[in-house]
Amino acid sequence: MTALVRDQMITLPKTLPVRVSVDEARSALADGHVHLLLLTEGRTLRGTLTRADLPPGAPEDGPALWWSTLSGRTVGPDADAARLRDELAGTGLRRLAVVDAEHTLLGLLCLKRSGSGFCSDTDVAARAAAATTNLGGRR
Repeated sequence: MTALVRDQMITLPKTLPVRVSVDEARSALADGHVHLLLLTEGRTLRGTLTRADLPPGAPEDGPALWWSTLSGRTVGPDADAARLRDELAGTGLRRLAVVDAEHTLLGLLCLKRSGSGFCSDTDVAARAAAATTNLGGRR
């Protein structure tokens, strides 16, 4: 049986509103675990951003959405996850937004650094718990 993207995706990815500034986007991308920002309006994905998308001269208070793209960064929930794992490993891109035909954000496909599989909701929760523990329970 083919593993589908819907079975491999993170179901509650972090998002930012479409009105986020370039400076706010750069701050979010400073986190080493963040590789792709998901810019949404309600539940609709309007753009994605990587560090490389934001040029050095971009106005800090300008809208980050200007520099975003959806092209090549989205996938449907019924796509073959194993095929995508191989494709992503070959390109260096490790994140794809999972959307339906209307661009409603459904999740995030997140290739592990090792390339051996995809991040899960359990992985994300464990990392968040570890971060809280490392902060002595403070956030």
